[in-house]
Amino acid sequence: MELEQPADAATSAKSSSAKTEDDSGLDAELFYRLLVGELNARGGDPGTAYSLMLDAARETNDAKLYQRATDIALQARAGDQALKAAQAWRDAYPDSRDANRYVLQILVALNRIEDTTEPLRSAIKLAEPDQRPQLLLAIPRAFGRASDKKLAASVVERALEPWSYDTQIGAESWVAIGRMRLAAGDDPGALQAANRAQKLDQASEGAALLALEMMNERVPSAEAVVKVYLIGNSQPEVRLAYARSLIQAQRYSEAGEQLRVATTQKPEFAPAWLLRGALEAQENDEKSAETSLKRYLELSESEPENPQRDAGRAQAYLALAQIAQQRKDYTAAQQWIDKIPDSEQMMAAQMRRASLLASQGKLDEARKLVQGLPEREPGDARMKLLGEVQLLRDNKHLKEAYDLLAAGAARENNPPELLYDQAMLAEKLGRLDEMETLLRRVIADKPDFHHAYNALGYSFADRNIKLAEARELIQKALSFAPGDPFITDSLGWLEFRSGNLGEAERLMRTAYEARPDSEIAAHYGEVLWARGLRDKAREIWREGLQSNPDSEALR
Repeated sequence: MELEQPADAATSAKSSSAKTEDDSGLDAELFYRLLVGELNARGGDPGTAYSLMLDAARETNDAKLYQRATDIALQARAGDQALKAAQAWRDAYPDSRDANRYVLQILVALNRIEDTTEPLRSAIKLAEPDQRPQLLLAIPRAFGRASDKKLAASVVERALEPWSYDTQIGAESWVAIGRMRLAAGDDPGALQAANRAQKLDQASEGAALLALEMMNERVPSAEAVVKVYLIGNSQPEVRLAYARSLIQAQRYSEAGEQLRVATTQKPEFAPAWLLRGALEAQENDEKSAETSLKRYLELSESEPENPQRDAGRAQAYLALAQIAQQRKDYTAAQQWIDKIPDSEQMMAAQMRRASLLASQGKLDEARKLVQGLPEREPGDARMKLLGEVQLLRDNKHLKEAYDLLAAGAARENNPPELLYDQAMLAEKLGRLDEMETLLRRVIADKPDFHHAYNALGYSFADRNIKLAEARELIQKALSFAPGDPFITDSLGWLEFRSGNLGEAERLMRTAYEARPDSEIAAHYGEVLWARGLRDKAREIWREGLQSNPDSEALR
């Protein structure tokens, strides 16, 4: 088994022993044995070196020699010998934090999880009080390689029991227990731990972050822990993470509110401005997006250069270029693209350049630019294919787009994602039977691909055919993506086609409030019109056109 040398291996053990590090009893014979040991360690005979060093450590009771014997065994990947030396070191120096840490980490590396209870407790007892919270929060990572996650969770919980209701570190104990339970697949147990941590300390950031990891369709009640934390003076990083979770759940308006709070509470927090700008751009609020993205660029200018910061700035430049392009300000768009360093998001930048060329009627030139891009990463070939297809689709060359995509999908053995895109193009071309065949194939190949269920169900509802199957398909899609506004819109459209106008209006309103998209606006307005609410329908349609003047559905 491959073992890692414990952190801070060079740190010598501390002890109240009568012998000190200087009073090691080093005579000529011992010096010779140690020299031979080191020569063997360097000469490829770690077994002899280990034995000489451990014998010398026992003879002199020297902490440094115990550590050296342990390190030699670790470097030789001799786990049992390393454990033997570390245990001898800890026996000689019971109060040594370093000796105990070596024993604990070696036991974990050897996957002897059931033997770690006592050294884990000792690690907490021996740590300085102000170091215990960080030590507790590091436990899940230390046990990350354990093969039996449930056993590891049980052992850690048993080891931390004495501190689980401690007023100083009880919250951190429950966070560590919760993360161990989460790693073991025990979602309800992990949520229970997060709640207990928060009960002990409402301001526990660890409890909120644990809950955020569970905030999905499986554990929706975890969100309550996050909300309680955010009532107080929360860290903006947690609010940013919460906003990201809301965006992933397509709860865009709520995410936007969290980002506005984050940028108000801490105006100099650059990452929140970047995400806020990206969300505003997605919601077609171009003026606000431009302000937020420029604010991010201003704040990040003074940050030290690092890959994360450079990637963020490239993302902002791309978003600003897209906004300028939508305004048909092609000069400004090109200027934003030119600010992106060649090493950052090269593929995305060139795709935006190609889109800009196509917007100016230079489609052939745009396609050549995409075709000539180097393929440096495994996914670059598909990105180029989809980029060129998008150029053709945006410029109404639907047949060419379809043929190109079909050929590309065949080269990749027809992955579900490409078959789905092909089905959407087939629908645009009026090949509805082909669209249905492709979508059914996607569902068969990838049963959790909720977009395919929704697309097929919506197509049936829109054509007012197979409404019973349409309902089954759309509800299946919702089971995979609860609350998705586009799927909710499909269900509302189905109710409209079925003559259930009241339920259709309720569903459309829910979808539109969650995502004021132009296509949802078109459907919502039509339902309102059918119910005689024509002024309200016109209002919704105007709002949709303001956000997307080029919307085919609204026109």
